[in-house]
Amino acid sequence: MDEQAPDDDRAGRLPAYAALVLAGGRAARLGGQPKPQLQVGGRSMLEAVLAAVADADERVVVGPPQPVPTGVTVVREQPPGGGPVPAMRAGLAAVTTEVVAVLAADLPFLTAEVVRALRERLTGDGVLVVDATGRDQFLLGVWRTAALRAAVADVPGPTSVRAVLSPLAVRRYRPDLVPGTPPPWTDCDTPAELGRARAAAPPA
Repeated sequence: MDEQAPDDDRAGRLPAYAALVLAGGRAARLGGQPKPQLQVGGRSMLEAVLAAVADADERVVVGPPQPVPTGVTVVREQPPGGGPVPAMRAGLAAVTTEVVAVLAADLPFLTAEVVRALRERLTGDGVLVVDATGRDQFLLGVWRTAALRAAVADVPGPTSVRAVLSPLAVRRYRPDLVPGTPPPWTDCDTPAELGRARAAAPPA
């Protein structure tokens, strides 16, 4: 597990990056509502993720038309609802930077500090967050755009993100957690998870 901080010289000169947020599909276990628009802590989960990457040169949301801040590009994967690999392929077509953060849209506790820490640690093809159980969070990472684009090109049929990205040279980062604060990889796939996230969120 590589969790060492970067040297100060590199940390001060990070390359420009784009943020690619996967926000497609409807959450069947959440009543079929558009999951990225569900509220946690007084704002939608998509708003929270986009706020964490406010310094990105480009912000691209992949999914159906939905409310986004001015300047954010919304594109649609093909086929619609086809999963994260087609979504990455569609989003990367709108990315011009050499570095890209790829993020799920249901990360209400993601922070700019975590994104910056990932950018500081980018070596090889990419760097991703590892959660407390040791599981790779492939939709919480920063990548070399060219390596990611090559990995997802011409992938036939439904394929898992893990299968597509595992061959890449990936560094792993486990963020320090603040006691009493939900971890940045907290997602909301079920009503119970959404309820816990709302209970843990600070007052709006």
